Amino acid sequence: MSILIKNANILTFDTEDRELSQADVLIKDTKIVAVGPNISRPPGPVEVIEAKGHLLMPGLVNAHLHSPANLLKGALDDAPLEIFMLYEVPPLGDKPENGRINFLRTVLGAIEMLKLGITTVHDDAFFNPTPTQENIDAIMSAYADVGMRATVAIDQPNLIEYEKYPYLEEILPQKEIVAMKATPRQSDRELLQIYDDFINRWHGQSDGRLRCSTSCSAPQRVGPEYLLALTDLSQRHDLPFNIHILETRLQRVLGQEKFGKSLIQYVNDLGALDERKVVIHSIWVDESDISAMAKSNCIVCHNPISNIKIGSGIMPFRAIRDAGISICIGTDEAAVDDSCNVWLAGKQAALLGRISSQDWERWPKAPEILKCIINGGAKSLRLSDRIGVIAPGYEADLILLDLNSIAFTPLNDIRRQLLFCETGASVRMTMVAGQVVMRDGQILTIDENSIRSEIFEAMKESKKNLKQIHEHAKRLMPFYNAMLKRSESTSIGQVLGGRPLN
Repeated sequence: MSILIKNANILTFDTEDRELSQADVLIKDTKIVAVGPNISRPPGPVEVIEAKGHLLMPGLVNAHLHSPANLLKGALDDAPLEIFMLYEVPPLGDKPENGRINFLRTVLGAIEMLKLGITTVHDDAFFNPTPTQENIDAIMSAYADVGMRATVAIDQPNLIEYEKYPYLEEILPQKEIVAMKATPRQSDRELLQIYDDFINRWHGQSDGRLRCSTSCSAPQRVGPEYLLALTDLSQRHDLPFNIHILETRLQRVLGQEKFGKSLIQYVNDLGALDERKVVIHSIWVDESDISAMAKSNCIVCHNPISNIKIGSGIMPFRAIRDAGISICIGTDEAAVDDSCNVWLAGKQAALLGRISSQDWERWPKAPEILKCIINGGAKSLRLSDRIGVIAPGYEADLILLDLNSIAFTPLNDIRRQLLFCETGASVRMTMVAGQVVMRDGQILTIDENSIRSEIFEAMKESKKNLKQIHEHAKRLMPFYNAMLKRSESTSIGQVLGGRPLN
């Protein structure tokens, strides 16, 4: 089956960042086969999409998401990450969930993203207490069914909770230490076997739409042996590797106290900082950290709304870009962003860039941020040769936006208005791998109303579980607060990001 999109204004996002007026795109099966004016209709069955008055561009990439938190939008009060995680990933474990709830919440996030014109996601899926084949399959099946392009990692720490933090073991009462030791954990060998099964079962499925990636969550949450073994796995299969580093000031203190160096330098000295690493957050970094990242050719994932919402700080965007480091943009999770909206994350990235750089002439401009979202997102997934560009040979992951919408009335500058005016409300069609999956606000691949009804029913049990988690968190909070206060009084030297108002 072929699809011919006619008379669209096109932003190609190619190396020349070309803009085409009143041009056509021909798609066969999953790929773009021709781009230009007046393309002739090919023989055989063809769907013609008239796109006059619309903008055609590559779909957006959400470069960082945790789908297991998709049901937690608006559920938690804002708090520093270390307090917040008492609710998100309870340190005393959580009641195991069935596969269906994993399926439902993954589909919910995918529905939101596809309606917004986000065609690709990098899902760093965590499991509490431990991953199971049922729950992993449920997440992958959700993306398969809804028609989204997804790269998914198993984000599973395996150290005892208090080993991940500075000072916590000496602050906690003995009974809490005993309880944390008893929480289920998996060995390096068990986790690597799960990864082998995961890759063999899912990598490249759904005509290549579904791919696997790797994740250790963060370097302080696993031992060096597992970090190195997972790095080797990522190299052997050429998979992206998610790793949260220096998200908070406390993590800067942890590096000093536990390793005698920053967490970037710790990973680098292990030989694990490489071009497949997606360094998530990268806020509390210094010049030597940025230099090490630049030499490694890693990619930094900027999550600006998440960083601000829980007070983690401001990533030094311009310093990182000046070092030649590629940046992609993510929403993180619904519990800290309260949406999966990359349009808003991109706008926030541009605005925060004005705070992290005093030279106003070098503030991030719209074309730069848009290319971070689309081309940077594709690069972070190791898919630069497949998505993010409208050109022959690329996957047909495309979106149509109505140029008669409020965001573009009047139309002064298409890129500035995409970044600063657009919210996703103008998206009229979303196509992934040559399949139209959303048209005029309607998801075409699944029964959205049925999914919503099932989620409302499932939330009755989830809310009971959340109440128990709140009780555990309340009991532990005084000790975590004491840890935070002690960390805040610890000197960390000169960093380029962080909280500039302190």
